[in-house]
Amino acid sequence: MDINKARKAKFDELNSGKNLEISRAIEALGDLCCECEFNDTINIKFQNLSAEKKEEIYALAKSLKPWRKGPFKIDDIFIDTEWQSFIKFNLLAPHLNLDGKSVADVGCNNGYYMFRMLNFAPKKMIGFDPSVHTALQFKFINHFAKTNIAYEMLGVEHLPFFESKFDTIFCLGVIYHRSDPIKMLKELKSALNPSGEVFLDTMYIDMRGEFALSPKNTYSKIPNIYFVPTIEALQGWCERAKFKDFEILATKQTDTSEQRKTPWIDGQSLQNFLDPNDSAKTIEGYPAPKRVYIKIKI
Repeated sequence: MDINKARKAKFDELNSGKNLEISRAIEALGDLCCECEFNDTINIKFQNLSAEKKEEIYALAKSLKPWRKGPFKIDDIFIDTEWQSFIKFNLLAPHLNLDGKSVADVGCNNGYYMFRMLNFAPKKMIGFDPSVHTALQFKFINHFAKTNIAYEMLGVEHLPFFESKFDTIFCLGVIYHRSDPIKMLKELKSALNPSGEVFLDTMYIDMRGEFALSPKNTYSKIPNIYFVPTIEALQGWCERAKFKDFEILATKQTDTSEQRKTPWIDGQSLQNFLDPNDSAKTIEGYPAPKRVYIKIKI
């Protein structure tokens, strides 16, 4: 696979039409003096910000809707994202040892988790996500944060051909979007250094047995969900991909305190995806989303 060809295709998409307009508008903000706090809310604080510049920043942030992962605060502009992503990150945080390590976040969205990881002193961080939209969100936030995080508009399928390998890979909320989950796990494994580790989460079916739900059309109104495994099936996938040390870190029901509709997204959210008469079921009648968080090693 030619990843430089994939890079060029995404670069061309980024530098055309509305995407180019937004990118240029971000650059035109100039060098603004600010401080950043990478806590539950990524907080960007300015010393002196004119009303005109604040309105410019607000208009740019609104043009980048929908905002899925976060939240972020820029001066007094609060980007109330669909997901309260700190809930997931804080579940993983006690298990992280990233000091001096090379880290990848595969399916990184706008980079929220990588901004949070800066407090753990990794040597290098690279985010992978083929979405130009979320790449622009990252560029917008990083314009103020000025971190050394790199962002590649590439997918998990490009990892075996990437120029470097990683000590730790995060792959959060991706595997159920892949039609061949074992192949995806092998792609992650190929990108690890010796003794490397993967932090992964997925929706799962809370039943005993080695099987997976394969929705006919949609799951929780999401069309690109291919397989929702039991934990035993997930462990079997990992073992087939030659991972070891399958460790369950946490399980959690997804609820409307974690995922909900806000003014910063378009369309619907979790409350619209569940059976209005039974929140234990999706609108299609499947078991409502639960997530399992695991760590696996090579």
